[in-house]
Amino acid sequence: MAMNLGGKGGVKSDINVTPLVDVMLVLLIIMMLIAPMLQQGVAVTLPEAGNTGEKPDTQDQTVVAVDSRGKFYVNALPVTPEDLIPRVQRALEDKKEKIVYLKGDKDAKYAAIMDAMDAMRKAQIENIALITERKQGADAGKTPGKGQ
Repeated sequence: MAMNLGGKGGVKSDINVTPLVDVMLVLLIIMMLIAPMLQQGVAVTLPEAGNTGEKPDTQDQTVVAVDSRGKFYVNALPVTPEDLIPRVQRALEDKKEKIVYLKGDKDAKYAAIMDAMDAMRKAQIENIALITERKQGADAGKTPGKGQ
């Protein structure tokens, strides 16, 4: 608080917000530096495929991930196999684009990924996209049967 010693002898009761602004700016800078370092989603090693397109930005999308142990995640939150479909349906409720991106670890059992796809198809979730890595190597851009 500041006091006005001259003049009519009254006490000046203004709040000094400068320290508050300084602290808030430091916190903002810390958050801006830390946010990119936080991992987005579930850590899965994606399989490679030769005919992949650009990976979509999945931050605002519904993403189902299957890790190498066969555990399911919806938007990076772990779910049980029984709770998978209700959680996906809740995630799709307010989206105008009703597409589910499926990320399966390359070491995950094929059956776990197919179980997730089958469960979504039974629940009338038809738009399912698989996310893979682009194959690295000499034949990555070649299409079979094109004579390249």
